[in-house]
Amino acid sequence: MELELQEYLAPLRKWWWLIILTMLVAGVSSYLATQRQVLAYRSTATLMVGRVIDDPNPTGVQFSTARQLAETYVDIAGRASVRDAAAAALGLASLPDDIVVRQLNNTNMIDVIVTDTNPERAQAVADELVRQLILRSPTGQEDEDQQFVNGLLQDYEAQITETKAQIAAKREELGQAVGAREITDIQDEITEMENVLRTLSADYANLRSSAQQGALNTIRVIEPASLPREPVEPENMMAIVTAVAIGFVLSVSAAYVLEYLDDTVKTPEMLTRLTQIPLLASIGKMKNRDGLGLVTVLQPRSSLSEAFRVLRTAVQFASVDEANQVLLVTSAASGAGKSAVSANLAVVLAQADHQVLLIDTDLRRPALHTIFQLPNQRGLTSLLLAYRGDEDAVEMNHLLGDAVQETQVDGLQLLTSGPLPPNPSELLGSNKMRLLLNALRTRYDYIILDSPPVLSVTDAAVLSAQANGTLLVTRAGKTRKAAALQAGARLNGVNARLIGTVLNSLGTKETEYGKDYYEE
Repeated sequence: MELELQEYLAPLRKWWWLIILTMLVAGVSSYLATQRQVLAYRSTATLMVGRVIDDPNPTGVQFSTARQLAETYVDIAGRASVRDAAAAALGLASLPDDIVVRQLNNTNMIDVIVTDTNPERAQAVADELVRQLILRSPTGQEDEDQQFVNGLLQDYEAQITETKAQIAAKREELGQAVGAREITDIQDEITEMENVLRTLSADYANLRSSAQQGALNTIRVIEPASLPREPVEPENMMAIVTAVAIGFVLSVSAAYVLEYLDDTVKTPEMLTRLTQIPLLASIGKMKNRDGLGLVTVLQPRSSLSEAFRVLRTAVQFASVDEANQVLLVTSAASGAGKSAVSANLAVVLAQADHQVLLIDTDLRRPALHTIFQLPNQRGLTSLLLAYRGDEDAVEMNHLLGDAVQETQVDGLQLLTSGPLPPNPSELLGSNKMRLLLNALRTRYDYIILDSPPVLSVTDAAVLSAQANGTLLVTRAGKTRKAAALQAGARLNGVNARLIGTVLNSLGTKETEYGKDYYEE
């Protein structure tokens, strides 16, 4: 589970710089954009539909009707005819873009909000939109008949008030009466006045329900638009945080897309799980200052050299019961660093007091003579041409002395490729090559064959039949998964003894050995 989690998080560790850079660019861009914003001013007017708030005993139906009317007026305010009429009344070519007319919390109240760069214009537009809504309501259509009705309502209110006062006075008089006849007369008068009051109240209620004062479909201004003094505070921080968050999401998505498109082996765990072949060592990146690849000679105490010593131990354990080993080092494709691995493995084996012969069997693109900076006029091909297969010890010494070269490492000798032949596969698979390797086994503890990539040509498959063990080198971030899988299958198909794999140029600090294979 932990390894799967590390593999899942690997794209984030690899592309951390892209994620940080994207977030930084998004944040800085958003900050610069917010700094260039023009100051805006906001003016708000509030309206109320109906007069249910004035009724001491409003019904649910009245509230529901008022809310529905408010919703209708909000829709009307958004119509082009209302906006055009408001613009024409103000002498403007068009109204500001930022205009919001909304029903307040599903009530019978309406907010008209205008935001503009000019505070006076924001106030004027809000007031004019309010006026246009009132004109389109019964409130704005009051005529002489309505004025007459309002006058009658005022008369009724005065009569009701006067009657109530008379009733109160009669009740005080009733409290002071002493005779039965006087009491009866006052009670009759009070009863008659109460009947008149009920009649007046009923007539008033009927008249008021048909007038504007009691109508539900009316609009009145609760809070007129004010002149804004301070600009609206822009939500700069929220915009910056949002931009950074978007940058983070996009960059993380890009990192995983890039990793998905990058179908290469990246970690030791991935290589082992893919090929089902034991991983013998993970080698870090060798930089230019490591010379031509002989890090074990130039920096014997470095972590890279320690990684090759780990590989040496793994190879020795793989062949603990066998002597005079012939080890084939190959790769799936070119560029995996197999020649550097072969050279450094040969060095650390020689440093462990073994007699080692390193042979460059890549007769197409030889590299070992370049790594060791030795001539390549004579080598394997010239030795095979001169070799008969029945030489005695003296003749064999003479042939080897003419082709094999000493290196700067005690116990390590190099047999370069020699002149390149036209038929490498036939030469490497010849009976002479088999006899030569058998003769060399008696002279060296280890013979390392640096062969061409197994998927490019058949040379590695041919040589694997003559080797005691085969080592498959892959390069992190370069060797494709399909190539590594196919290389393992091809070697197994020719019955090669595949002892393990090496992951080269590993860019992570974590390996199965728990060591740090980075160059300091």
